[in-house]
Amino acid sequence: MGSVRIGGGNPLALIAGPCVIEDESHLLHVGERLQVICRSAGVPLILKASYDKANRSSHRSYRGPSLVEGLRILGNIKKKLGVPILSDVHETTQVSAAAEVLDILQIPAFLCRQTDLLLAAGQTGKPVNVKKGQFLAPEDMANVVEKIRSTGNDQILLTERGTSFGYHNLVVDMRALPILRSFGCPVVFDATHSVQLPGAAGTASSGQREFVAPLARAAVAVGIDALFMEVHPEPDRAPSDGPNMLPLHALPQHLADVTAIARALASPSVG
Repeated sequence: MGSVRIGGGNPLALIAGPCVIEDESHLLHVGERLQVICRSAGVPLILKASYDKANRSSHRSYRGPSLVEGLRILGNIKKKLGVPILSDVHETTQVSAAAEVLDILQIPAFLCRQTDLLLAAGQTGKPVNVKKGQFLAPEDMANVVEKIRSTGNDQILLTERGTSFGYHNLVVDMRALPILRSFGCPVVFDATHSVQLPGAAGTASSGQREFVAPLARAAVAVGIDALFMEVHPEPDRAPSDGPNMLPLHALPQHLADVTAIARALASPSVG
């Protein structure tokens, strides 16, 4: 995807950015800082931001700039920074326009079984990142992979983002990571949505960002190809997913920790 290769023994990559596009200057600022941090850490970067958050808890919540304006912003940021871009697609009618701009089409967790959406994304020939639904066992993702592969597209990433545990809570079963890998796809771990507390704030989700770092380290130790993190300069002032987003200033230390683990695992002396 762009200049970044994920899986196949390539270095651990980072998919990162704010939850939603707030405006062009904000996303450019975050993208520029992410580039500096990732270059220093030696980690390939894919910038993410949603042009529309279609599954917000309340209809009054900020959703983003919408498809047309959002894709314009993402296209401009891509040209300025020269980084691959990822965003969510929610409907089949969005796929064609999104594929003209995005390097990776992402299928949100709540939509991971939507056959028509999966087929439309696969038919673009673009890499497709599917987030495992909170309601699915990891082995159930085999059917999701088969749907996309039926289009002739084998550029598929699978993302673990936690499993519903009762009400307003998610847990991460690390067994899911090798199960997802068994389908022959690169595996991504979403460290920030995995600490989300869905709907726990009434009209919005809450979260426990203090657990982002330990879960990310554990996932890298188990074995993943990319790490997904939503980051923001001031998460507590973000219009979406603030409680589970990571402050940008904390990212360099987190990357230092996970890359050290990844290097240790790649060392011939390990095991």
